[in-house]
Amino acid sequence: MLKVMKEIVPKLPEREKYDLKDQLSRSSKSIPRLIAEGYAKKHQKAGFQKYIDDAMAECNETVVSLCQSRDIYPENVDINLCEELIDDYDKAGRQLYKLGQAWNTFKKR
Repeated sequence: MLKVMKEIVPKLPEREKYDLKDQLSRSSKSIPRLIAEGYAKKHQKAGFQKYIDDAMAECNETVVSLCQSRDIYPENVDINLCEELIDDYDKAGRQLYKLGQAWNTFKKR
């Protein structure tokens, strides 16, 4: 999230202020917030799972926004950094999915 906020978002054109910049910054910042909020509700099986699912969705949205940044504005953003971040967010989304599966198994006990 820090790399997205410090190294990608500021380099996008000002005309993207209310679209790609806004969407990318909101989705990347919401992931850790959702995980923290969900963890606070870990005593509720469905509550925690909902937040994990929402965090996964935000990971996917961040990946799409990074792909758009890379593809539309290659002259503005570091392509290699975008690729690295896309990979990181893809892995994080898969880890969240596995956490959700493990949580379901754990809560059934």
